[in-house]
Amino acid sequence: MLKTPHMLLLFCLVGAADALYKQWIPDTNYENKSNWDKDAVPCGNDIVQFSAQRQVSVFVETTHAVREMRLPVDGEFILNSGAGFYVVSGQEPGCGAGVTAQFKDSESLQWFNPALWQVAASLDDLQRGNVLFAVHEESVPCQYDDVVFKASSSFRVDTSSSQSSIPVKSVSVLGKMFDSRSEFSQYLSSRSGRLQFHGSSAVTVGNSGCGDTSGCDCGNSVNRQRICSTVTCASLSCKKPLLPVGHCCDVCGAIVTIQYAAAFNLQTYRQRVHHLFLILPQYKSLQLGMSKVFKSQRLMGVVPFGTSPEIQVVILDGGKGTQSDALAWDIVKDARSHGSNLGITGAEFQASSGSSSDQSGGNAGMVVGVVFGVLIMITLIIAVVVLIRTGVVQMPALPSLPSLSSLKRNSDVEELGGPLDHGFDNPIFDKPNMLPDIPGVYGTQTNNSISLTRTGVHFINPVYDENETDFNA
Repeated sequence: MLKTPHMLLLFCLVGAADALYKQWIPDTNYENKSNWDKDAVPCGNDIVQFSAQRQVSVFVETTHAVREMRLPVDGEFILNSGAGFYVVSGQEPGCGAGVTAQFKDSESLQWFNPALWQVAASLDDLQRGNVLFAVHEESVPCQYDDVVFKASSSFRVDTSSSQSSIPVKSVSVLGKMFDSRSEFSQYLSSRSGRLQFHGSSAVTVGNSGCGDTSGCDCGNSVNRQRICSTVTCASLSCKKPLLPVGHCCDVCGAIVTIQYAAAFNLQTYRQRVHHLFLILPQYKSLQLGMSKVFKSQRLMGVVPFGTSPEIQVVILDGGKGTQSDALAWDIVKDARSHGSNLGITGAEFQASSGSSSDQSGGNAGMVVGVVFGVLIMITLIIAVVVLIRTGVVQMPALPSLPSLSSLKRNSDVEELGGPLDHGFDNPIFDKPNMLPDIPGVYGTQTNNSISLTRTGVHFINPVYDENETDFNA
């Protein structure tokens, strides 16, 4: 039976939300001193100036005194209940001599800048400031996310991208949530909508949430170049910096890779890691991001042959220590010990310190690659043999080899490449026509002592008669 703490943990996990919330950080609020060039909210002795050629939507929460106000050609004030402006006569005490306060330009704030968003698992976490780390591509709202602009706030965001639309699940503006495409389209065409959203791409809502408990692909890889163009990578001091999937910069820390089965639940596992490890004092300074990614598979580490889904856990330590190694080990050991209950089939990690969960992993991968290479070669050979035997492919005719008899006939050719030297010519035996004209030498008389036949030249023994077969004494 489960103990009470485990029961409470299980209850928290089951009730976890299924989607992430991405909140826009900048605003165009009048009371935000960072929106003014003097880093201070104007007072009654100051001249308030807005750029004449810039469009802007400004939320005003309370009442402000001004000396003078210069407004843009196109813009709006969104006044909270009881908010407004008034002009004071004379000098306002404690306001100083008075300056011209310029409202900063907000035209350059881009939707695809990951630094301008913060990620949370719920709306409560957003309000409490319990934000999550995410790789750059997933810091920007994904197609399954709920987008939040702060309730008492105005903003201006450039939505330009290479796509005609930016799909999300819902958008909340000024405390109102839009999840209907037609309703949000009407808001975008309103005066406030045109001032708050500008750019070449239209934000669309009504996208269905992620229906896969193991997580879904964010879908922002198509805008990777635009996202990474806004990122400035810091210099690192770790031994072997790592590049997570979906991130624009190398990082110091560790990457845990988890293989999973059908029973795996990403949101449940994210909460498990948080409650078991991230609340520990030694890990509170670490940043951890978890998402489903599709990793490219390569034969022998070179030839791509597809992708495979896996869970990527990115742990950042900022290069200040090795606590990321310890947390990675804890996550891997927990996954291996309780994987059957969590739907996890395997886990491993690589760290920027050079350590890993399996130091022989690289050799094992090489062995697997070599085995695949050998199998492919055998398959190709078998295929070629089958094609030749079936007549689909014909082998070219090979040149005929010399016979043994021809080799014998050519045996009198010297080894150095010329005819065999037979010595000097014998005018008597080799060239009969050069013999002197001696009567009876070439005749056929029985008393001749020399006979020339087809088999050669030989001397005749007068004792024997060539016409007799037996010896006559």
